[in-house]
Amino acid sequence: MEGATDRKEPLAYRMVPRKLDEYVGQDHILGPGRMLRRMIEADRLSSIILFGPPGTGKTALARVIARTTRSGFQKLNAVTSGVADIKRVISDAQNLLMNPSGRTVLFIDEIHRFNKAQQDALLPHVEDGTLILVGATTENPFFEVNKALISRSTVFQLQPLTKEDIRRILAFALADRERGLGDVPIDFEEAALDFLCDRCNGDARIALNGLELAAVTTPLSADGRIHVDVPVLEDCMQKRSIAFDHDGESHYDNISAFIKSMRGSDPDAAVFYLARALHGGEDIEFLARRITICAAEDVGMANPSALQVAMAAYQAIMAIGMPEARIILSEAAIMVATSPKSNASYLAIEKAMGDVASRRTGEVPMHLRNAPAKGMADLGYGKGYQYAHDFPGHIVDLQYLPDEVKDTRYYEPDVNGYEARIKEWLDKKRGAKA
Repeated sequence: MEGATDRKEPLAYRMVPRKLDEYVGQDHILGPGRMLRRMIEADRLSSIILFGPPGTGKTALARVIARTTRSGFQKLNAVTSGVADIKRVISDAQNLLMNPSGRTVLFIDEIHRFNKAQQDALLPHVEDGTLILVGATTENPFFEVNKALISRSTVFQLQPLTKEDIRRILAFALADRERGLGDVPIDFEEAALDFLCDRCNGDARIALNGLELAAVTTPLSADGRIHVDVPVLEDCMQKRSIAFDHDGESHYDNISAFIKSMRGSDPDAAVFYLARALHGGEDIEFLARRITICAAEDVGMANPSALQVAMAAYQAIMAIGMPEARIILSEAAIMVATSPKSNASYLAIEKAMGDVASRRTGEVPMHLRNAPAKGMADLGYGKGYQYAHDFPGHIVDLQYLPDEVKDTRYYEPDVNGYEARIKEWLDKKRGAKA
């Protein structure tokens, strides 16, 4: 009998579930009584799109469907397929000799890579039921897939597998003598299993690949068995997998969490999401820009020095680069996260921009205009202007806004940090003017 460790197919491929009862995880959509499970078991599948991180079981679920359905089943990969391949599948589906049911389940992996023309070619045949589309994607389909296809499909989101899910999958692989490592004399330390379940970050493929690599590269001990401990797995899995793709949805999720953590004054979370971004290869200039924007938008005048630190960090990381740039970015992110917060400056410019774009705002008052050319003063340019430094406190009671908006308040300072002092000063000034 051929040894499990000598087979050509990777362990992750061999351990793909053959039926729903072997499928692990995603109970929120495949648990007993759930709609998708009922659809598969009754062979009444309608078009669906599965999206989620790698290794969560999208392709595995498609293979279960292929084994379950009585309809024809075809598979395409969007990376290597074109419109001609789609037309071939449609022709086969409509051939009653080849496909008596007249319906075909078409699984398209990486469906987000299909261009608009390719997706449009599917539409009429998905709509009339000739094709039952099962699309799989790691990207958010609401951004990447034709809206017409989305409207004709049910979207199911797959979540990263839990540690318990991964442990069950590994246990199956270690016990299965037909497809797994059940015929291999291998002993896994409990701590090693815990390490593998944690290091794979919810990706079953990474967990099974790590398991297989440990099995095939660890020599037999004196007792004739393979002993796998944490150091062995650390060597097999050099870098922890994280769910991060700097071009995909996880990029937007992570940067959103990073910004909201700084805004929410949580330096620990801010540094954590910064680390995830750096680990995933995020552009350090992009990160520095986001910190700078947050310093202005969310800290603002409550701590004006935060913007100075953010800008200094931006200049420094461009001069220094990685890996030391991580320290500078961390300092700037912590500065922003731990600063008192005010978005009054942001609200002020938003309100002013809204007025400029949507209402009559008048002209610049004549007394604020310069008269650089001869004759302009005779027309009233600059007439009545008073130089603020000639008055006590360097303040003069003068109208600066046009008549149409002269009583509008754009800047309303908060009471946090330095801005509290500004509020006190501005309230006195406005009160004196009133």
